[in-house]
Parts: sequence; C-alpha cells; structure tokens
Amino acid sequence: MKMNISIITLGCSKNEIDSELMMGILKNNNYKITNTLDQADVILINTCGFINAAKEESIETIWEMTKYKKYNCKYIILAGCLAERYSKELMEEIEEIDGIIGTGNIKDVVTIIDRLKSGERKIILNKNINEGYLEQIPRQSFRKTEYVKISEGCNNFCTYCIIPKLRGKYRSRKMEDIIREVNYLVDNGVREIILIGQNITDYGIDLYGELKLSQLLDELNKIEKLKWIRLFYLYPDNIDKKLVASIKNNHKVVKYVDIPLQHINNEILKKMNRRTSKEKIKKLIKYLRQEMPDIIIRTTFIVGFPGEDDNKFNELHEFIKEIKFDKLGVFCYSREEGTPAYHYDNQIAEDIKEYRRNKIMETQAYISYKLNKEKIGNVYEVLIENLEEEGLYIGRTYMDGPEIDGIYFVKSDKNIKIGEFVRAKTIDCLEYDLIGEIIS
Repeated sequence: MKMNISIITLGCSKNEIDSELMMGILKNNNYKITNTLDQADVILINTCGFINAAKEESIETIWEMTKYKKYNCKYIILAGCLAERYSKELMEEIEEIDGIIGTGNIKDVVTIIDRLKSGERKIILNKNINEGYLEQIPRQSFRKTEYVKISEGCNNFCTYCIIPKLRGKYRSRKMEDIIREVNYLVDNGVREIILIGQNITDYGIDLYGELKLSQLLDELNKIEKLKWIRLFYLYPDNIDKKLVASIKNNHKVVKYVDIPLQHINNEILKKMNRRTSKEKIKKLIKYLRQEMPDIIIRTTFIVGFPGEDDNKFNELHEFIKEIKFDKLGVFCYSREEGTPAYHYDNQIAEDIKEYRRNKIMETQAYISYKLNKEKIGNVYEVLIENLEEEGLYIGRTYMDGPEIDGIYFVKSDKNIKIGEFVRAKTIDCLEYDLIGEIIS
C-alpha cells in the first residue's frame, strides 16, 4: 500500500522548487501528497539552515512535527540545508527522525522511504552537494507567479556565508532546459516568472565560458503568453552593459533588480570577500538609473559584521540616505560556524546589531514613504492576487517582488478575477504600500 506524504517547506523559494521536484518524484511513484498532517504516513520537512533565525525555525518545526509520531505518522524525514549541514547531530539528538536527505539527494526521496518501509532506521543520504538539477521532473505548482531556478550553488565564498558548503559549486542549467520549463509553466497559466539562483548574474559562465543571462532574457522575452520576467539575485560585480541593455530593451523583463550589496565600507567589503567596492557600487547604481529612469532597485545589507565600528556603520547609514533605495532589507550578521568570519576578531554585540538594523529600517521607512508619495497620480498595471474585502483587492505592480516588498491596494466596485492584470490610478500611499482605483 502506498503512503500519504506531507511536505513542509521552510526557507527560500529555491527550497520551494526542491519540494516541488520531490513532490513530482513521489507522484510518479504513486505516492499521494496530502496537506493534512494527521493523515500523513510520512512527514518530510525541507529545512533551512542559512542563518540563526532560520535554523531556529527549522528546529522548532521539527519538534512540532514529532508529535504526529503518536498518531498516524510512521516516518519523519528531513531535507534541505539544515539537514545537509547538521545531519549527524540532528539524527543523534532527535530520536523521532528516521531519515535525512541532503541538498543534492532529493532524487533519493523514494529510495529512503522504501528503505524505511523495509525496516531500516536512521538513514542519512547526503554529501552530494554538486548534483545537477533534476530536469525531467515536471513542476507541480501553477500559480500566476512561479520561480524558476536557473543555477545552483555559488563560487563567491563570502566569508559570512555557508551556502557553498551546503549547495556546492556554481552550476548553471542549460538554456534550452530553462526555456522548456518556462514554456511548460506558461502553458499552464503562469504569467510572471521569477528567475532565481544564489547569484544569477554569473549564469552561463561555468557552462558556456561566458555570461549568458542577457541571452537567456532575450529568448524568454519571445514567449508569447508570458507577461513578466523578474530577476533574483544579481550580484553587482558582473552586471555589465550587455545585461543592462537586455533588461532595458526586453519589454517583458520588469524594470526591477534585486542586487544584494551587503555593505558599502571598502574595508568591510574586503573582509566579506565581496568582489566590488563603494566606488563601483555607486557607479553601477548611477548607470542603472541613467539607462532606466523607472527602474526599481532592491538591495540587502548586513549590519554588525566583525569590525564594523560606529564610523563604518555611519558610512553605510549615510550612503542609504544618499542613494534612497526603492526597496531595502537589513540582516543582523549571523555568526556561522564553518565560515571564515566566525573566527574574526571584533565581533559585535547582539544589542548593537539590533540597534543598527532598526536605525536603518527607520530611515528606509521614511525614504519609502517619500518615494511612494511621489507616485500618487501615476497609473500602473497591477497583478491582482487576493481579495481583502468587498470592493478592495490586493495586488502587485512591477515594482514589488512577492512577499518581500509592498503591495498595491486596488479599489473597485466591479468584480476582478484573481490573477488578472488591471490598470489602476494611484490615489494614496502608506510607508511601503500604494492605494489606487481601477481604471475601466
């Protein structure tokens, strides 16, 4: 008898894709996927282990799921980054865990279940972090917006980041495979594609010997029913004029870039092993805004990195006030064992990190509100994603990535279908959100 499998996904959108692939493999082997935990014979938790907060959420979720062992659940299996990183420790410390598959072993999801069914226990399948993408497994989700992974792993080796040890070296997917997947998703009703990877700027360098993201965008722009193409995440060091021109000239590529900058002080950037500088970053931002005046630039910064004294933090804070980023997120530095920065001197106290993060976010809230005020009167195309209440819908414009940015409230006395694109005139704003009326 085939079992019911429930999959819980934590962490980033790349993890969501891995869960979809495992779901596809399970369905191909006649397993049933259920969202009802108390009916699941197997609970598979796809964990995140990037920073401390993510690790804590994963551990809490694992402990929460162990209670189902008292009822119908026969096996608990872990996957994802935390499972890859701490497989031995997790297996030893949490008795209810039956199996672990690492980031490069999601193809073995049926194998591990079959082995558990045959009576084996405490199975660990990992250390295969450079495995290629599973190209022959069809996607399972067809929301109006879907992520497409175009690369895996990373070669940057930033000193604070554990990802290369968990996800392996940089590996681009073949362009024809990506195009085939996007066509498949669009044929099933998807309208917005978000190209994602740890660093998609470097797409193609390992496979073709040169940067190929611009060519990929040119090809995807030809897909007739595709509406929007969005880009996550573009490391700044290899953003060249060819790529900027492709973003500018392909009308389906939304004028929105997510460029993780992490800091602006040159000494901190060097200690982080970031392959850029304050001067290059300022030049890039100026060029992007010059070429595309309507471009939305999103970034993230890390505060409290070892050696970030008050002067270095103030330099970052003043830079943010000067540049006025459209969208901005801040992380407190997370001291991760296995990374070079773990051993750096001059570690920063947690309360100082929190203070600096809050100070920047207060500044960004003020900047965002001022930028939003300037948008009042503008007309935007809005993707409708939900109904808030009668006559009020929630959507997004090209200016907002899902879940991480603001939303656009659309007032309408007519019914709007979820997933429909409408035109709305902006009449008011909040700190991060816009409010508009539908234009017939």
